[in-house]
Amino acid sequence: FTLDGFSELGELRPFLFIPFSFMFVVSLFANSLLVYVIVSQRSLHSPMYILIASMACIDLSLPVFFVPHMLLSFLFDWRGISLIGCLVQMHLIHFFGTFQSTLLVWMALDRYFAICTPLYYHNHMILSRFIAFLIPLVVRNVLMITLLVCLAGKLPFCLRNVINHCFCEHMALVELACGSTTINNLVGLMAVFLIPVLDFVFITASYVVIFSSVLKSSRSGVKALHTCITHIMVITVSLILALTAFLSYRIRNGLPAASRVFFSTMYLLFPSCFNP
Repeated sequence: FTLDGFSELGELRPFLFIPFSFMFVVSLFANSLLVYVIVSQRSLHSPMYILIASMACIDLSLPVFFVPHMLLSFLFDWRGISLIGCLVQMHLIHFFGTFQSTLLVWMALDRYFAICTPLYYHNHMILSRFIAFLIPLVVRNVLMITLLVCLAGKLPFCLRNVINHCFCEHMALVELACGSTTINNLVGLMAVFLIPVLDFVFITASYVVIFSSVLKSSRSGVKALHTCITHIMVITVSLILALTAFLSYRIRNGLPAASRVFFSTMYLLFPSCFNP
């Protein structure tokens, strides 16, 4: 296959190397620094900071799976990728990408226990109990993304081989198939609504309970706002970018191809820079 994202820019396409390489360096540096600080400071070895370090590891890994190849494509016009390489890249990107919202669910649970049940916080957050919240979401992510990629790998590709994207995004590849893609579309939509959307609903419900609890108990809401508002910002930005990227391939509304590629790229790269 040929990855042909932003081809509409023509001779200006190589200049994309500058902003994307800057975002890549910022993402690597900021997340590496965050992980180093949390690992090196024993006072930060608590559940909340371990979850933040986990988020930084995800944000550190995601760009590595597609940005270097994309930058080489901008500079040297290296656009080729095999079907196996495409499927492996797709699996890594989507699998690690799901944990951006899943980790925010676990962070919301951590804040719920800390603010609403502070006396029992450490009982709830010991690994043997918290693992009951970890395993179901990990299994969901593994099953949905593996199914998504396996179904894409079984499609017949016979006519077109140009992927209008900078990396192997699920729907960008499925569009090229010459057989029926109804099942792929349905599973793709299921993945969107069972992972980021469901996570967002759960997180929203958690914060509604947190804020109502703070107001009812007449305690100052400053601490709750201070610890939760950054989570809400990250969730909102991530969800808007993710839904715009996913739905732009399924709702034909005249959105330019370059805009779809931009939103798909930003939904992975922007949170990696923004979260730290």
